Amino acid sequence: MTIGIVLALVAAVGYGASDFVGGFGAKRASAWAIAFAGQLAGAATILVFSLVLSGSPSARDFLWAALAGLGGAFGTAFLYRGLASGNMGTAAPVSAVGAAILPVLVGVALGERPTSIVWLGVLVALPGIWLVSREATPYAGQPRATNRRSAIIDGGIAGLGFGVLFVGLAQIPSSAGVLPLVASQLLGAVVIVAMAIALKQPWRASIRRTSWGIGAGAIGAIGTCSYLTAAQLADLGVTAVLTSLYPAFTVLLAVLVLKERIHPTQRIGLATCGAAVVLVALG
Repeated sequence: MTIGIVLALVAAVGYGASDFVGGFGAKRASAWAIAFAGQLAGAATILVFSLVLSGSPSARDFLWAALAGLGGAFGTAFLYRGLASGNMGTAAPVSAVGAAILPVLVGVALGERPTSIVWLGVLVALPGIWLVSREATPYAGQPRATNRRSAIIDGGIAGLGFGVLFVGLAQIPSSAGVLPLVASQLLGAVVIVAMAIALKQPWRASIRRTSWGIGAGAIGAIGTCSYLTAAQLADLGVTAVLTSLYPAFTVLLAVLVLKERIHPTQRIGLATCGAAVVLVALG
C-alpha cells in the first residue's frame, strides 16, 4: 500500500471525525455558526502547520486554493440546506458520491489510467459510500420529508462543490507547502457567512457554543493536509474516492462513542467500503 493511499485514508478519518464533532456541535448551536468557526479554526491550524511545512507558493497555487475554498464552502452550504429540509437520507449520499465521481472524471481527462483492479475498487466504493451515508427509514410517526427532488438538487450541488474542492487541492504542488490552504479556509469562511445571510440563517454564536466547531475545524485541517499530500503522491481519482469514504468513519465513531446502532444498509456499506480499500491497495 503506497503512502499516497495511506494518507488518503488518513484524510478520510480526519474528515469523518470532523463531521462527527461538527454534527455533535450543530445540535447545540446553528450549523452555520459551527461551520464558520470550523473554517477559522482550520485556517489557524494550517497556519501553524505552515511554520513546519514551509514552501514557496505561487499566485497560481493561491488561485487553485481559492477555487478549492469556494467549492468546499458551496458544498457545505448546500449540504446543510439539504439536511435542514429533512432529506438527510437523500442529500447526504448524493453529495458523497458526487464528491467522488467528479475527481475521477477529471483524473481520466488529465490522462490518469488506473489498473483494472483499482478501477474495480473505485466502482465498488461508490455504492459503499451511498449505503453508508444513507439515513435509516423513518419510523412510524416520524415526519417524512416531502421535497425529495429539492434534496437531490441540493445534494448534487454539494457533491459538485466537494468534488471541486478535491480537484482544486490536487493541483497545488508539494513545493507550495500548505500556506495556500490558509487562504482557502478563510475564503470558505467568507462564503459561508454570505450564504448564511442570503438564506437568513444565524452564523454567529458564543465561543462556548461554537467550541465543537473549533474542534471540528482543527481535525478537518489535518484531513485537508493529508489529502493534499496524498493527491501529490497518487492519482487524483483514487485519492479522492478513498477520501470520500469519510462517512464510514463518521458512522463508526457514532457507534463507538454514542453507542448508536448500525442499520443493515450501513453494515453493507461499511463492508463494501472495506472491500474497495483492499482492491485499491492491491492495485
